[in-house]
Amino acid sequence: MLHIRNVKIEDLPEINIIENLCFPKKEAATKEAIQKRIQIIPDSFFVAEKDGFIVGFVNGPVIKSPFITDDLFSEIQTNPPSGGHQSVLGIAVTPHFQTRGVAAALLAKIEEEARAHKRKTITLTCKEDLIGFYEKYGYINMGVSRSEHGGVIWYNMVKKLE
Repeated sequence: MLHIRNVKIEDLPEINIIENLCFPKKEAATKEAIQKRIQIIPDSFFVAEKDGFIVGFVNGPVIKSPFITDDLFSEIQTNPPSGGHQSVLGIAVTPHFQTRGVAAALLAKIEEEARAHKRKTITLTCKEDLIGFYEKYGYINMGVSRSEHGGVIWYNMVKKLE
């Protein structure tokens, strides 16, 4: 059975491995960036465990803007108690567990927490090939993002919660 919980600093090595398995080097968060997210936003950083092993994670700070900006990949602040927009800076599932509902469960968990804290939306960016995946979960394609992260084209995906 899949167990989803808040991140702990001891999870950093496993999370770092999964991040680097799932993203090209120029797009992957650095170990330092992941550590900073664990320390600053553990309330919106969740891991999925199967048989005691981390098989995926989702994380992102609550932001004022409805769209992700590139500065978030290096500078984040603690989440406000309520309001704002829940961003998803990272969602990754170890390749062996992809297509088994882990990403869907992680998205459901971050949405549940976002609703509990009266966030306005959940916002993320994705590459073109993942637009359909997020649309299945109620996200709307808001067009090409201004993000230049990793030197690729990203699309703004937003799910309204209000």
